[in-house]
Amino acid sequence: MPGQLCIRRLTACCDRELAALSEVLIDCVAGGASVSFMPPLTPQRASAFWRGVCASAACGERVLLVAEDAGGGIVGTVQVILALPENQPHRAEIAKMLVHRRARRQGVGAALLDAAEQAARDAQRTLLVLDTASGDAERLYARHGWQRCGQIPGYALFPDGRPCATTIFFKPLERA
Repeated sequence: MPGQLCIRRLTACCDRELAALSEVLIDCVAGGASVSFMPPLTPQRASAFWRGVCASAACGERVLLVAEDAGGGIVGTVQVILALPENQPHRAEIAKMLVHRRARRQGVGAALLDAAEQAARDAQRTLLVLDTASGDAERLYARHGWQRCGQIPGYALFPDGRPCATTIFFKPLERA
């Protein structure tokens, strides 16, 4: 899939893109991902979330990236949050790295992560941070040079209601 994958930046979202982003989010929650939502995650709730994200991207507060397969369907997404307190103009946060279960283990997450890091460099950020509750994601971040800070037990809940820990990572970036 990596050769057939297109990563692009969204600054505005049409109804088709909102529906596709919602499908990815719903699939991730249904698959057990701890990504801020509890089931049942309806298309309406997911779409409302993405409308807010798209509005934030449109005004430059964040970068919204999507991964599309050869058919033009969105199979993954990641955000680079740029709007941080004024004493942190040098850093950004990676958030909501989501890959549809049908597209996992095909290089989508790695391609999104590379694009997110480049978007942060382009925005003159020199430090990235993120948190994850996924062992697979932890391995991906480590392979890409991210440094693990530690783990916070009971940070959030899995969709089935069990408490889950989150692991904090950071990565210094060289200027673009």
